[in-house]
Amino acid sequence: MAALPVNLDMDVLRTFVTGIDLGSFAKAATRLGRSPSAISLQLRKLEDQVGQPLLRRNGRGLALTEPGEMLLGYARRLLDLNDAALGAVAAPALAGRVRLGLPQDFAETELPTVLARFARLHPGVRVEAHVERDAVLRAEVEAGRLDLALVWDATGAAGEGSLIARLPLVWVGPRTEAGLAADRPLPLALFGPPCLFRHAATGALDAAGIPWRVAFSSPGLAGLWAAVAAGLGITLRTPHGLPPTLRRLDPDESGLPSLPGLALRLVRGTAGADPAVERFAALLRETFADAAAAQS
Repeated sequence: MAALPVNLDMDVLRTFVTGIDLGSFAKAATRLGRSPSAISLQLRKLEDQVGQPLLRRNGRGLALTEPGEMLLGYARRLLDLNDAALGAVAAPALAGRVRLGLPQDFAETELPTVLARFARLHPGVRVEAHVERDAVLRAEVEAGRLDLALVWDATGAAGEGSLIARLPLVWVGPRTEAGLAADRPLPLALFGPPCLFRHAATGALDAAGIPWRVAFSSPGLAGLWAAVAAGLGITLRTPHGLPPTLRRLDPDESGLPSLPGLALRLVRGTAGADPAVERFAALLRETFADAAAAQS
């Protein structure tokens, strides 16, 4: 008689995926409201179910084994299908349109994931994504041409939208040229004004008495990354989505001033609450909370 197939536990798969996404199963325990010992039991159960070790020691942390990497892709698809099934059965089908604005920092990182997941859960909703700089996004929201926008906020003011995440500001330089930050005047690669990151960089350098010059100006983030990788100058961003050709510069080692953090907020248009917009906003909050936790 053939052995009965093993049914993978969705809760255990969610724990597994959440821990990998956050880079820590201790963070996953907090996120999922479980104790660390309960998380450990779930991971052992999952390894027993698949009959393979899924994690291995890597220094003081954990890394995926080859079977673990294979299972991770299946686990994501199973969870998406599970969530889509529950969403389709438990709630009426959503329809309509969501107009989203966001900075370039997230156009090639979180945005594709969010759009793909939302489309699977709510195929009847059309999402229009607009990638622009902060000033344009705020103006579009105020004019009623965007329903939602992710914007940077250096003031910490609680009145604008809802807080999505807090991210550090970091100096970014080329991975292969350690001595660049010692050049004086310090060459910078920046967006043209008005730009919150430009203002933060030049203000911090002025306060520290470090002379600077704008060696490269670009309207797009890809241009900045290319200029910094080529050694034309350093820049200032959050550590989110740094290409492998770049690295964070340590202020103590490079002689650069320390920097404050930066808030990412979700602002809304003036139209009344729409179920599709509300659901998309909830998915954004969840996605960016996970991304911020993974970087903390």
